[in-house]
Amino acid sequence: MKKTKYPLSWSKKDFSIKIFCSIPNIATGILVRAGNANFVIDPGDGILRDLNKELSVDQIKSISDVFVTHGHHDHVGGVWSLLTYLRVMNKKTPLTIYYPKGCIEIEHIHNAFVKVYQDSLPYTIKLKQIDGSSIVATKKVRIKPFEVIHKEILNDGKGKRQVPALGYNFSYNKMKICYGGDTAYCETLVRSAKGADLAIIEAGHGEEESDDMHMSFKEAKSIGETAKEYFLVHVPE
Repeated sequence: MKKTKYPLSWSKKDFSIKIFCSIPNIATGILVRAGNANFVIDPGDGILRDLNKELSVDQIKSISDVFVTHGHHDHVGGVWSLLTYLRVMNKKTPLTIYYPKGCIEIEHIHNAFVKVYQDSLPYTIKLKQIDGSSIVATKKVRIKPFEVIHKEILNDGKGKRQVPALGYNFSYNKMKICYGGDTAYCETLVRSAKGADLAIIEAGHGEEESDDMHMSFKEAKSIGETAKEYFLVHVPE
């Protein structure tokens, strides 16, 4: 297992991933690079700062696709700033945001953003709802989402509800990166991580017992060890 001191980086040939941050309730932000393509996963708070440290302005403007695992604030808190930056920098090419069906947070952010800047937006934003049956192919990369189990506590502090949530497999030149997002232990993640060149697995409950929101270290490691290499992320600090 690799250290969970951020940022975490992995690369093989011209396929790479950099996890700038993945701290529960604070922020997540991930950059995937495949050839000349740049993708963002879960643009949480701080993603714009981190991208500017990693990429040139033109490279940030070239970002074609954003993949969201679910709508919690620590995974989408930087969407507005990223969209605004691309507007200010005069991006001309389309940006597609993929998100789970039922993830209303992304829709509300998008609709508010377009309402504010509809007369001065130089690029097109495309929203695409996806689920576990979807397949995305872009920039020579095949992305296969898979549904995971992630719940949130209701206002009464007792009840829970299922959150629309996905993990993603990114395949490029016979290599695969599996990112599980936030999830409890589930068979879809087990199958997706097995044999991956890199598996990125959340351990949101650390040493505590797992539930239907996050995994423990023990569960996360049991999945990660089925991949060639793995990172444990989203570990409580």
